[in-house]
Amino acid sequence: MAKVLIINPVVREEDVPRHVPYGLALLAAVAMEKGHLVQVYDENAWRQGDDTLREVLRADSWDAVAMGGITTTYGSIKKIVGISREVCPEASILVGGGVLTSLPREMMGFLPQVDIGCIGEGLETFPEILDMIDRGESEWWNIPGTISRKPDGQLAFSQERSLNMELDELPYPAWDLFPVEEVYFKNSEAVFSEEGMLARRRLDINASYGCSLICRYCYHLGIAGDMRYGEDNAGETTVEFDEPGNYTRIIRYHSPEYIVKMVKHLYDKYQVDFIGFLDENLMTMNQSSGGTWLKEICRLWKEADLAPKPKYNDKGHLTGWSGIYWGGTSHASLCNPEILKIMREAGCSHLVYGYESFAPHVMKTVGKGATPKNNYRSFFWTLEAGIRPIPNLIMGFPVEDFQSIRDNIKAWEELGIVVKPHFATPYPGSEWFSTYRESIEQQYGGNLEDFILDLGDATKITAVISHNFNMVELVGLRQMMLDRNFRSLDAYERIWRKNHDIAPGEPSTLIKQKSKPRPTSKEQVPS
Repeated sequence: MAKVLIINPVVREEDVPRHVPYGLALLAAVAMEKGHLVQVYDENAWRQGDDTLREVLRADSWDAVAMGGITTTYGSIKKIVGISREVCPEASILVGGGVLTSLPREMMGFLPQVDIGCIGEGLETFPEILDMIDRGESEWWNIPGTISRKPDGQLAFSQERSLNMELDELPYPAWDLFPVEEVYFKNSEAVFSEEGMLARRRLDINASYGCSLICRYCYHLGIAGDMRYGEDNAGETTVEFDEPGNYTRIIRYHSPEYIVKMVKHLYDKYQVDFIGFLDENLMTMNQSSGGTWLKEICRLWKEADLAPKPKYNDKGHLTGWSGIYWGGTSHASLCNPEILKIMREAGCSHLVYGYESFAPHVMKTVGKGATPKNNYRSFFWTLEAGIRPIPNLIMGFPVEDFQSIRDNIKAWEELGIVVKPHFATPYPGSEWFSTYRESIEQQYGGNLEDFILDLGDATKITAVISHNFNMVELVGLRQMMLDRNFRSLDAYERIWRKNHDIAPGEPSTLIKQKSKPRPTSKEQVPS
């Protein structure tokens, strides 16, 4: 059988490692189930530097070195593949996940050391690649869902890989291969709720794959049916994602029985006290099931005696619990008081809501299907159910203007909250990346790789897709929002209107005058 080293690249280097990489752990389990010999080096967990990485690569005669992750792991992956090729010249190097799937041809160009790229879902593709390695063959283009190099150096796309619809047949992820006790349990706390802050043995699961929504800033990693093959003007095969008016969604989720059995396994084996649902949006899956999915999960959670039993001190403060608390994601227009109450009774402590904005004209362009009314209502419904609502906001949307900024500040005042917005970031694979790609590349001097290397978790600003504001303006306007500084906002709007010859009272937007975003500060020469 093939001897493979799986490497988990560094992600969010500014934070401690908090999450066992579910996808890699699942692929490891699938490969081992097929009889292959798997070891893992979790560079994100250990962060020991290049010398340790070289020691790991020299530790055995690997047939394959495999890695993958989201786009923001690209910088780490670029370093890893370079060192892997240097230390293991005979090994096949594999890269998969969103970082490769979003731009397969470009990534194979950026990473000449990579032999095979796994496009889309790798549950069947990965073990088939290892089978071919074990046979001593290298005609990777015969395996669906790959991009590889032919002997003449040309890139070869194989046929498209269909999605796995039998999720309950999958093994549980191979958590044992990762430093759960040594690293991840030590970083269990989650700031979203009191229960999350007190968690000491948290692990995360994926109950579903993909999402039914068409959020234009989002990328589904090729696991929601949104990915298809096409051809460019030169007749070359390309991977295409959502385009305006052309949306496809395949809804897939584990059965409640599978989910609760897996959680019970984690409780018995690791004594976990908190489960984080990594799903893009629990409520869209619940809607797809006709409203039965979450109810059944909660019923079985309690039936398995997993519903938490809290312990309090004499001052009424939570000190611990038996059982498992949990948290996940929700959607403003799909939740209701009934399901929220049921979820709380089963131990749900927090739900993250992607509100994105409280400005009606902005929300219409996002593709999420919610309104300000939905946002307000879901916030209070969740609080009333005893669950902590965690609102996420974004600024810098294409139609962002002074009115939307004011709408958000006013909403914060009514809700009694302050939210530091993320910046609208056109990650590769999202609709807005396709729409604004030319402008994105211009902002990075024509170098797409520089943009990808600059990407983070949207807390810092990268490529600007706002038609009205440049990079400097967005950073300053966000600070005014956080300070609730209407005076400075009003003063700057007067300057902005004068500079753009927009009279007071006219809509503060340049959308009709501009076909692409404003230049960033990098392109502007101070007057």
